[in-house]
Amino acid sequence: MKSAYEILKERGFIEQVTDEALISGLFAGGPVTCYTGFDPTAASLHIGSLVPIMALAHMQKNGNRPIALDGGGTGLIGDPSGKTEMRQVLSREQIDYNAQSIGRQLSRYLDFSEGHALLLNNADWLTKINYIEFLRDIGRHFSVNRMLAAESYKIRLEKGLNFIEFNYMILQGYDFLYLFQRYGCVLQMGGNDQWGNMLAGTELIRKIEAKDAQAVTFPLITTSLGHKMGKTEKGTIWLDGSLTAPYEYYQYWVNCDDADVERFLKLFTYLPLEDVAVVKTLADARLNMAKTVLAYEATKITHGADAARAAWRSSMEAFHASPVDADLFESSDIPREAPQSDTSAIPRYAVLRKDLDAGLLISSLCAKAGLTQSMSEAKRLIDQGGVYVNEQQVKTIDEKLSIDDFSGGSELRIRKGKKKYLIVELGD
Repeated sequence: MKSAYEILKERGFIEQVTDEALISGLFAGGPVTCYTGFDPTAASLHIGSLVPIMALAHMQKNGNRPIALDGGGTGLIGDPSGKTEMRQVLSREQIDYNAQSIGRQLSRYLDFSEGHALLLNNADWLTKINYIEFLRDIGRHFSVNRMLAAESYKIRLEKGLNFIEFNYMILQGYDFLYLFQRYGCVLQMGGNDQWGNMLAGTELIRKIEAKDAQAVTFPLITTSLGHKMGKTEKGTIWLDGSLTAPYEYYQYWVNCDDADVERFLKLFTYLPLEDVAVVKTLADARLNMAKTVLAYEATKITHGADAARAAWRSSMEAFHASPVDADLFESSDIPREAPQSDTSAIPRYAVLRKDLDAGLLISSLCAKAGLTQSMSEAKRLIDQGGVYVNEQQVKTIDEKLSIDDFSGGSELRIRKGKKKYLIVELGD
C-alpha cells in the first residue's frame, strides 16, 4: 500500500523536501502528524490555496493527522515571502474574523471531529509570548546572516525590509517547534516560497529538541499559459460560494486549457491516477468531456454534490454539450445522461417593460448586469463581434433591446464570447 507521501509525489504535489529517505521513513513508521499554515488576509481562501488543502486532505484520507493552522498571530505581522512591498496591516478584529471564516471553510475538506484533524490558531500562543524570554530561549538560535540570505528576505531587501517583517521567520519557526512539542507534528508542508521559513523550523527543533523534523514544499501552480492559478478577467476565484458562485467556479475549471487537464485532475480531484492517465489519449469532444469531469469533481469537493450537479446541468444545457461517455472516468459519479433543461445556475438580470419602451442599450445592460466589467468593455466586444442576443450577433454598439426581442416569452439570453451567458428576465 502506498504512503500518503508517495501519493502526493505521484500526483504532482512535491517540489522540495528536506530529506526524502527520512520522510519515507516517517510514513513507514505509522501515522504522521503534519501541518500547513493559512494566512488570514481575507475572509475566504481562493483557488491558489487548493494545493495545500488537497495535500492535507490526501494525508487524512490515508490515515495521517493533518493540522490546519490559522495564522491569527503571524497575520498580525504579515508574511514578507514573495512580496515586494509590506502587506497591509489588518486589525486584530479583522484577522480574527478572517481566521474563523477560513476555519469553517476548511471543514469542507477536512474532518475535524474527534481529533481526526486539528484546526489551530497560532494567535493562541504567539500573542502570549514574553518578549525577553522569547529572545533568550528562541531568538538566540537564529543567525541574522543566514536569515538575510533567505530568498524570502532577499527580494524585500532591495526595497526595504522592516523589523516587524524580519521577525516573521522566527515566529514561523517557533510555530513548528510548538506543534512538534505539543502535538507530535514532525512534518510541515507549504508553498515553495516558504522554504526558508520551513528550514528555520526544522533547524530550531534540531537545536532545542535534538530531534529531526521534516519539510515539504508544493510547486507554484500556474496554467500552461503561465497565468497565476485562479486569476481571471473578473478577478479572483474564491472558495466561498457567496463570492464566487458554484456555477462560476465550475466554469473556471471547464474552461481550462487542454494542456492543463491531466495535471489539474491529479491535483484537484480524488480520481485514481489510472483513470486520469486516459487523458493523454483524448482529443476534441472526448477531451472536453474530461474537462467536464474535472469541473464536476472540483466543484463537488468545494461546494458539495448538489451544487456540482446543478452547475453541470446548467452548463450542459447552456452549451448543448454531450454527456460524458460511460467508459470515461468510471470512478466519477458525474451523470452520464443528457440533463433536463435547467438554467438555475446561470446569472440572471431583470428588466422592466417600461424600460424597453424606448429601447435599452445592449452595451449598457451588459455592464449593469455584470456580464462585462464596464460599458466600454461591452462596446469593444460588440465591435469585435463577441456579443449575441438569443444567438443572434449584435452588430453595432447602438443596438437596443425591445419588447419584441422576447418573442412573447419572459426571458432571453445574452452570450459574451463562446461560454459566458446571462439570462435577462422580463418583469412588470
